[in-house]
Amino acid sequence: MVGRWNFLILILYLPFITALSVSSCPPGFQSTRQRCIDIDECAVEEEDTDYITPCGKNAICLNTNGSFYCQCEDGFISTTQTVNFSAETSECRDKNECLESPGICGSNATCFNTIPHYSCTCDDGFSSSNGKESFQHSDNVTCRDICMIDKTICGNGTCHSGASGHFCSCYAGFTNYGNKRSRCIALDCDVFKDMNNLKEKYPAAHDLVMQLEKSCLELKQSENPTKLDGEDTLMRLLSVIDKLLSGKAFEDNRKVSTFLDLVENTLKLIGPLIEPPGANRSSTHTELELLVHKGRDLPQGPVTLTSKKTQLNIQMKTAAGDPSNYPGFTTVSLLSYANLKDSADGYFSGMKPQENQSFEINSKVVTVTVSNRNTRHLEEPVELTFYHLKQLNKSYHTCVFWDSSEEGGAWSARGCSVVESNVEYTVCSCNHLSSFAVLMALYEMEHKFELQLITWVGLSLSLICLFICILTFSLIRSIKSPRTTIHLHLCISLFIAMLIFLAGISRTENRTGCAVVAGLLHFFFLAAFCWMCLEGIQLFRMVVLVFNTNFKTLYMMAGGYGVPAVIVSISALANAKGYGTQRHCWLDLEFIWSFFGPVCIIIIVNIFFFLITVWKLAQKFSSLNPDLDNLQKIKAFTITAVAQLCVLGTMWIFGCFQFEEGTITMSYLFTIFGSFQGVMLFVMHCLFSKQVREEYGNILSRFCAPRKKSYSEFSHSNSSKAHASKSTQDTGESHI
Repeated sequence: MVGRWNFLILILYLPFITALSVSSCPPGFQSTRQRCIDIDECAVEEEDTDYITPCGKNAICLNTNGSFYCQCEDGFISTTQTVNFSAETSECRDKNECLESPGICGSNATCFNTIPHYSCTCDDGFSSSNGKESFQHSDNVTCRDICMIDKTICGNGTCHSGASGHFCSCYAGFTNYGNKRSRCIALDCDVFKDMNNLKEKYPAAHDLVMQLEKSCLELKQSENPTKLDGEDTLMRLLSVIDKLLSGKAFEDNRKVSTFLDLVENTLKLIGPLIEPPGANRSSTHTELELLVHKGRDLPQGPVTLTSKKTQLNIQMKTAAGDPSNYPGFTTVSLLSYANLKDSADGYFSGMKPQENQSFEINSKVVTVTVSNRNTRHLEEPVELTFYHLKQLNKSYHTCVFWDSSEEGGAWSARGCSVVESNVEYTVCSCNHLSSFAVLMALYEMEHKFELQLITWVGLSLSLICLFICILTFSLIRSIKSPRTTIHLHLCISLFIAMLIFLAGISRTENRTGCAVVAGLLHFFFLAAFCWMCLEGIQLFRMVVLVFNTNFKTLYMMAGGYGVPAVIVSISALANAKGYGTQRHCWLDLEFIWSFFGPVCIIIIVNIFFFLITVWKLAQKFSSLNPDLDNLQKIKAFTITAVAQLCVLGTMWIFGCFQFEEGTITMSYLFTIFGSFQGVMLFVMHCLFSKQVREEYGNILSRFCAPRKKSYSEFSHSNSSKAHASKSTQDTGESHI
């Protein structure tokens, strides 16, 4: 019985005994399917991102059969100074190449140990041959005397090499603000000359000016000037501004100019003395944000300076100026005044307002300064956003700057344009720097709907009438002549111009499309005047030179379409930005004479030819044997041509500046004459012409009361028409 139990126990434990016998593998191996295989101690689990090898940090684990060994990563060395080591006996530490390899960076350079490698930097007064600040021995870079490499490093000064690096000795009249390694720049101290009116009425401002002038001269004349305290001077400036603006408004524009020039020049002087990144200061009547960048590298990228009611967007390279004259610092400041509007409002002599137009400042006045010494014409304009003090729907805003040279000081829009404007704010773009504001002009707009209604109705009727004129002069053969050819192309030009005007004059969303619309309007309106001029010349040739003398078609086309094409091409090449304004797809007001100039010349030429024509007609009527039939026809043509000149010319006299707001009377006259031009031309050239009326009657009779004609009637009618055609072949129309 005992033997049976032992046998049963042996059977139950047999699998465990077998497994135990198989698992007895050497260290570094593991059993798999009754075999011993190597364990990879260096293996890394894919999902284990924080896994550290058995060798520790900064070491590489290398697996061997039954074991592993360690090596340090590049830039590290083991504590036992051996290449291969075990994790228990050694670890990896940073290798200090600067100590182990003295002189690794070469002469005139300093080695800096880094983890895991090292870097070399040229000593003060030296520059690397590849232009980079840091390098390694393998880069084959040398450090050379910076005074020898860059002859212009000191600007208007002499470069010297010393134990602590290079330094600059400025020429007379130039300074580097006491920073010996900075470029020497010009410094104009005459801007701080004392003025008697400051001393008498504004003693605080006078004391500040005296201090600034003294400090400026010291910076300019001394090799080791006492550094001006920028922070203290800045606070004194804001205190002086508060005192000046807290009293009564300045009495005249010259005092406003003096005040703004003082602020601008002071900020330019003390800006480089403020430590980076700058300063944000506010007082009772001012808000100032001053940005300062210092360093050998030219700053890049856009920056934005803000106050409660204004914002400035400017590129740092614009503020820095010419890279070849970079002084080692860049400053940008935006100073906003709380109530300077009261003193500067009303000086608008530089604006050239229209009749019944008045301006009012509708924003805070701000002064913008940069360290760039040449800001009269910036390559990339700055952008200023002004939030309106008054939010009115019926208002038009203009971007302006304070021009001290304009009769003692006045607001001017030169160099500034409106990028975007709505009820709340106006965005301005200016290609120079100074003190800026936004002006608001109010207009009478009560009749806007009536004017628009007249425009739409008049242009629609004119297009219909011009289309009838085009069909009349192109399809009715009996009235064809050189003069009706001129009328045909005159109507075509006006038809296309009015159609483009009606469809695209207000499509200002796309600047390119708006410019194309403006260019087409420029071309076709000029073409209409050129064809009108050809008619005056044709009448002159008929009366003064020889009767029945006509233009060749090629010459007429060259005069009617070639001349406008040349004018528009030259205008577009000279000033492409002159096509399209913020409100209409028409010529900019500063560019409007590219249209009105040729128009005035054409009108003067036509008046000259018409006067000579009338004088010659009077002489021929008074002769003994006048050809009364032809003379009467030419007289009628002349009267029609003069009337046509009056219609077209008068419209543009009223419309010289109607794309900006004008008086209501002028607006109504311009709208009526401009919208109904086509109707008036149809009346003059078609309804007043007996021959055209007869042709209209024949056409209507064919459609309204068709009947068969006898052979005699048909022959009589044809002979009558042939006779009428022959009698008018040379002149083109009958009596009015």
